[in-house]
Order: sequence, then C-alpha cells, then structure tokens
Amino acid sequence: MDVLAGCRKINFMDYEHHHNHSNMPAASGRDKHAGHSPKMFRDKFWLSLVFTIPTLLYSAMVQEWLRFTMPKFFGSEYVPLLFGTILFFYSGTVFIKGAIAEIKSRQPGMMTLISQAILVAFIYSIATTFFISGSEFFWELSTLITIMIFGHWMEMRSVMNAQGALKELAKLLPDTAELENGGKIEVSNLKVNDVVLVRPGAKIPADGIVVEGASSVNESMITGESQTVKKILNGQVIAGTVNGNGSLKIKINKIGGNTALAGIMRLVAQAQASKSKAQILADKAAFYLTIVATLSGIITLIAWLIMNKGASFAIERTVTVLIIACPHALGLAVPLVTAISTGLAARNGLLVKQRLALEAARNIDVVLFDKTGTLTKGEHGVVDVWPNEGYSETNLLKIAASLEANSEHPIARAIVKKAKEKNIEFNAPQNFTALPGKGVKAGIGGIKFYIGGPALLLEKNIGLENLEDKIKIAGSEGKTAVYVLADDKIVGVITMADLIREESKQAARQLKQMGVRAAMLTGDSEAVAKYVAKELEITEIFAQVLPENKSNKVKELQKDGSKVAMVGDGVNDAPALAQADIGIAIGAGTDVAIESAGIILAKNDPRDVVKIIKLSKATYSKMAQNLIWATAYNIIAIPLAAGLFGIILPPAIGALLMSLSTIIVAVNAQFLRKINLE
Repeated sequence: MDVLAGCRKINFMDYEHHHNHSNMPAASGRDKHAGHSPKMFRDKFWLSLVFTIPTLLYSAMVQEWLRFTMPKFFGSEYVPLLFGTILFFYSGTVFIKGAIAEIKSRQPGMMTLISQAILVAFIYSIATTFFISGSEFFWELSTLITIMIFGHWMEMRSVMNAQGALKELAKLLPDTAELENGGKIEVSNLKVNDVVLVRPGAKIPADGIVVEGASSVNESMITGESQTVKKILNGQVIAGTVNGNGSLKIKINKIGGNTALAGIMRLVAQAQASKSKAQILADKAAFYLTIVATLSGIITLIAWLIMNKGASFAIERTVTVLIIACPHALGLAVPLVTAISTGLAARNGLLVKQRLALEAARNIDVVLFDKTGTLTKGEHGVVDVWPNEGYSETNLLKIAASLEANSEHPIARAIVKKAKEKNIEFNAPQNFTALPGKGVKAGIGGIKFYIGGPALLLEKNIGLENLEDKIKIAGSEGKTAVYVLADDKIVGVITMADLIREESKQAARQLKQMGVRAAMLTGDSEAVAKYVAKELEITEIFAQVLPENKSNKVKELQKDGSKVAMVGDGVNDAPALAQADIGIAIGAGTDVAIESAGIILAKNDPRDVVKIIKLSKATYSKMAQNLIWATAYNIIAIPLAAGLFGIILPPAIGALLMSLSTIIVAVNAQFLRKINLE
C-alpha cells in the first residue's frame, strides 16, 4: 500500500499542504460511527436534553408517578407530542440510519435494537394520542434517545483517529528549502540533483548526500538514538532531521515517496490498516438481544391475537416487550465505564487515545520496550568514577568538573551535573587550554591537569596501569571512558553512558510479578543491549535493529499468539507502535510516536505501563458486570412483559424498571473511581 498513491501527481509535501487524506487508513472504531464526530454527538446530546425536559415535565404518566402538576395552557397536553416528535427526527434518525447500515451488512446490533425501540415507542405514542386508547411513551422515547446519544458521545470521545501520525510525520519537513545560489524553493518543488544549503539548526528538506561542509546532525526523530551523527563529505542525510552547528550543502537524491520518512509513513499506514476492527462486548450482546427482542415481540403479538385478547391488548404487550428490550443500560454499560476509566487514567498520567488499546491491555503477554529514551534517559550521564591511588571519587570529580565547567559538550555537561548533584564545589582553573580532538588542560593548585579521550593518552604515551581491565569491560558495555591526568600520570577514569532509569528496574520487576514478559529493542550493539538487559533482569533482547525492521520484531513476538505492547518515543518507533496490539508512547517522545500510539504516558516513567494493565483489568471487570446486569435484566423482564407466567407487566412499569436498570449500571460504574493503581 503506497500512502502517497492516492495523491496521484501530488507529491509528499503536497499531501500535507492539500490535506488529502482520502486514501489514508480508516478511522479506528466501529463502522456505525462512520461520518460522525464527537462534536456532532455532543451537540445533539445537549439539544436532546433540552427537548427531553419539557417532555418529561408535561408527561401525564411522569406527573402521576411523582405527584406534581405543571401549569396548564392551551395545547399543553400536546407538549410531549411536540418535543418528542422533534427529538425523534432530530436525534433518533442517527440510530435509524445506523440500523439501516447494520441490516444491509447483515450484522444487526445496538443501532438496530435502539431503532426498533424508538420506532415502536414513537408510532405507539402517536396512535395513543390520536387513534387508540393507551398511554403515550414520548417521555420514554425522549429519555432513551438522549441517553443513547450521551453514550455514543462518551464512546467517540475515547476513540481517536490514528491517521494523525501521518500528519505529524509530514510536519517534520520544512515548508521551504534554500538553494545553493540563495534562492528559496517550496520543498514540494525540489528535484533530484538539486543542491540545497542547510544552515545551522535548520531541518534537512529531503534525503541527499553532503557535497560541502561538515556538521553533526540530530537524527533522533528517525533513529531514536540520542547521539548526534557526524556528517562530512559524501555523508548521507535524511529528510526531517535537524542540522547542528555547521553549514551543509546537500545534493538531493530522493524526494517525495522515496524518502526514508515516507517509507516510515507507509509502514505506519500498513500496520494501522491491517488491524482488525474489534467490536466491543456490548455489540455482541446487542446482536443477540436484537434477535431475542424481535422474535419475542412477534411471538407475543401472535400469541395474544390467537388467544383472542384483542388487537389493543396484543399491541400493548408487544410494545412493552420492545420497550423493555430497548437497551438503556446496555447502551451505557461500556461508554460510561470507558469515560470514567479514561478520566481516571488521565489523573494518573495515562492519556488514552484509543479505547480499544486500554480494553486490550489486560491480555498483554509481552511488553517490548525501546531502549533509548524509554528504559534509559536518552542522555549522557556519569556511570563510574574510578580514582587511582592518592585520589578519592570526590576529588576526581572535583578536578574533572573544574576543567569542564565552561564547556557545552554533552560529556562535559554530564560531569558537571554529577558534581553538582554531589554538592562538590569547583576550583577556578588557570591557563585553560583546549586541545582540539583530544581534550582540555588547565592548572589547579599548581598542578597541570588534563582531561580527554584515548587520543590524549596516545599523545602523552600513558598506559592505563591497573585500570585496563575495567576499561575493557566498560567498552564492551558501550560506555565512553574519559581520562583525567596529572602532568604525565593517569589519576582516574570517569565512564559515561546513556543512563538507565531507576523506574525501569521497578517496571521490569513488577511486570514479572504480574506474569508479563519484558523485552527490549535497540539499535545499539549487542554488548550495550546485554549490559542494559542484565541491569534490568530482562532476558529477551533485540539488538542492532534498524529503524525499518522494528515492526518486524513485533511481528516475531506475535507469531506464537502473544499479545504485544510496544513502548517507544521516537519516529522510528512509529511503525512498531502501530503494529503492536497496543502502542504506548512515553511522555518525552516525538509527536509522531504519540500520534501512532493508543496510549501516551505523560511522564517518562516505564512503571506507568503496569498502571495501564491494572486499569485495563479493572475497567474490563466493570464492563463485564454492567453487561451481565443489563442483559440479565432483559432476559428476565422480556418474558414478564410478554405476559408469561400469568404476570401482566404494564408498559409504564416496564419502562420504569428499565430506567432503574440504567441507574444501577451508572452507579456501579462509579465504583471504578476507587481503584488504586499504585
């Protein structure tokens, strides 16, 4: 599937500028919502509520039950008829259209059941108002439609469209590019072999090759890795990445759908489009209830006519059956729980974009974490401080931080940060001198100190003495060693690495206790991956994984039927997030990762994955309880409404009992608020 194919002659940037989404994957959620939006249901709900209030207040049946009267005026007895009819055509037609679609697809469900009930209630109420004896049900019609509109509004609020990922990917590209002659050009008009100038801090407009200049480029939005990548003559650069401090001239070799960014877009779209459209439990219950209610209504009508009870009595029984079958409680059973759990999640830093993602989390078998920025902090930090004889850790850090205090290099900043954390005061160095490519030197307390990398040792021809074994191990674990020298003697080593989050260790341990496997995915070397995995006690690791292959690793885990949750933060994680049964974006992640995920962690805390699973189980439990009550009520009440067992249940009492079942479902859903996710 080519994401850009639907744009025909419009290229990649035109896709964003023209907002052509016609060939994008279908929105998540059920077909019954096609063409609808949360805003539409919201507006219909509030207006329906306005129409329902006078309908209830002027209903003779409601007045009789609650023992109150309303002011009388000419035509006041027709207030329920007026507002009930307006409500039927304004909001009720939404369900009727949905029912027609369900019937055409031979999948009758909630829409069919609701439509059947409101049509019967409306026609029967018109008949009792003008033609036959009996009680009108405009109050029941109004409350049913309003409650159902509310339920669908709540439902749609929790269902987000994953197509936003494609928009966010397109946003990574600049609108214009600067040609080498200084002219400006729309990125959409770039051609292969054009040469563009990319100034410091600017985004690279298309894939290409460096033909002049040198710089470091931040490719984290594509690779997910924290370190910038040095770009010199003939170096490959990727559209959407950010140039560092140097200027680059780039010869464009890929545009539009051929860029790496567009390739990731295709992967995201394919993974999203391949997902099955799971139906919630209420749909299944509604399907069976529709069949039961329809057959019960037909059998009731025929049976009472055969027994010569009269057409009026038979119709009244049939109406009672269909009104009782009308799913007030069933319509709220899932959406109300969903709305509460979504709010509860938000208060705990879990932002639910896709309801199905939260519902499915209870069945997760494997949580696959991207390493950089998720299990680790995605920034350099001091890991080890190894002083030689005559120096302490504090003394070594003090010397190193004093020499690096004014440097903006990531390693220097990490050393200074570590010293500040330990409340170490710096000395003012004398005769500070930078040693290009090697490090720096300065005098402290009459001693000439040096700090730098391996090149410094080579120049000074100094050995590692008793630290050699430690340095080798550190190198195999992906750590960067920084050497501190006093004149011509090594006085200590400081190692740096992408720091492992303390929260990651707790998350891995908690998942293990819950019977959920933790796995790790990284583009780093096998040695680095094994080191991090050992620290976190994770046994399943995928190392040296290229960005385009991350989604394949998710598929590997899914082959044996395992349900996989993917946790990541970069653009390169987007296809894997979409391929996984649940995509979880960690808080500091890119907009693309966030758009590709079903759930976003507001904080950079992997322990929140455990909270998601706990909340999912509690949410499912409440949904199941509500569905059991809603359907069990119907199973018991329908026979009584039909007049079996010698009990004649009046339509009004049937409608009242149905309203009570709705209250029970609503109250039960509120208990979800008491769950402790810690």
